[in-house]
Amino acid sequence: MQTNFTLAQLADPDIQEAESILRKCVHCGFCTATCPTYVTLGDELDSPRGRIYQIKDTLEKGKPASDKLVKHIDRCLSCLSCMTTCPSGVNYMHLVDHARHHIEKTYQRPLPERMLRTILATVLPNPGLFRIALAGAWLARPLAPLMPGRLKGMIRMAPKKLERPSLADIPQTHRANGACKGRVALMTGCAQQVLDPAINEATVRLLTRCGYDVVIPDGAGCCGALVHHMGKVEKSHAQAGANINAWVREMDGKGLDAIIINASGCGTTVKDYGFMFRTDEAMAENAARVSALTKDVTEFLYDIELPATETSAKLRVAYHSACSMQHGQKITDLPKQLLTKAGFEVVSPAEGHLCCGSAGTYNLMQPEIADRLKHRKVANIEATKPDVIAAGNIGCMTQISSGTEIPMVHTVELLDWATGGPKPEGIA
Repeated sequence: MQTNFTLAQLADPDIQEAESILRKCVHCGFCTATCPTYVTLGDELDSPRGRIYQIKDTLEKGKPASDKLVKHIDRCLSCLSCMTTCPSGVNYMHLVDHARHHIEKTYQRPLPERMLRTILATVLPNPGLFRIALAGAWLARPLAPLMPGRLKGMIRMAPKKLERPSLADIPQTHRANGACKGRVALMTGCAQQVLDPAINEATVRLLTRCGYDVVIPDGAGCCGALVHHMGKVEKSHAQAGANINAWVREMDGKGLDAIIINASGCGTTVKDYGFMFRTDEAMAENAARVSALTKDVTEFLYDIELPATETSAKLRVAYHSACSMQHGQKITDLPKQLLTKAGFEVVSPAEGHLCCGSAGTYNLMQPEIADRLKHRKVANIEATKPDVIAAGNIGCMTQISSGTEIPMVHTVELLDWATGGPKPEGIA
């Protein structure tokens, strides 16, 4: 794609990066076939190619974001399916992130929209505040049918029961069972430890059973993805910076073999810290070190020897590959291979490349499109007639489980159970 940026514009490293990305696009349109919003809405402007044209026009002309641009960028799930499909290597993720930051800087949203975004950006990354908010939402569930669209969706997404905080998430070191083979840091996350603390507990049990010390570093918290995808770059960098500093202290102290992430949405962002801080002289080196050491829990488990399988359960497991896992991190077969090796019958639902509609806060900000994607995803999963659904991302788990009665668990919970841990709650 031909671009027409001025030399003055290209002095900005972000514009330089945007131009490099834009020039790789050859207008082929392969991305339209796998884009969830284009497949759902049929609007070229809601395809990656259509959004790229709009971003190019806005950035080249140096103009504020328009209502039209905001509408179609807001509808993008950042599922990154287009990047898997693209034959030219267009890094749509970095381009749309830049567009969102441009929108945040140059566009004033209506007051209710600004308030909602501020609330989400403040509450969701803070486990204490999020827990209080969920308590209020849980109490309001009976009134949900009477509430307006977005608020109704937010109430409906509240869990049926409130989980207690887990001691496993407190900064500490969980010691390996038996001889210690190594030391890893676990990112406990923000929303996940509130919505489903059993995931981190299962991860700690499994990693220590495999012979690894698991450290929960003091000072680490939200990965920054939620506010980053809202275009709030300063806030996302502050959250990411806190994690980098916490993990580097461990790396330079007793050492780390890996930084383990068990929420793929977070993992995609943490693996991108090196890019996010590429122009920050003070942070660039450590950010790159952190990104290089980061692994999804299934990546790490695949490379080590798992304990022998102890359960004889022969469950049929429908594996849902989160977009951030298969498109963001290019991890496709490892989780399924681990589950198969553990004795489960693994099936892959049709249209596995399409997003479930969760996408961070997307199901709260764009509930109508998210619901259509959820129902499509659930129908494909239920067609496989599984006993249980497994996934590696808390957002997907929350979204899909709200549309089906089939038990939904994290992949690591099944692996923990298979190798001596407790049976995941909800499995008969």
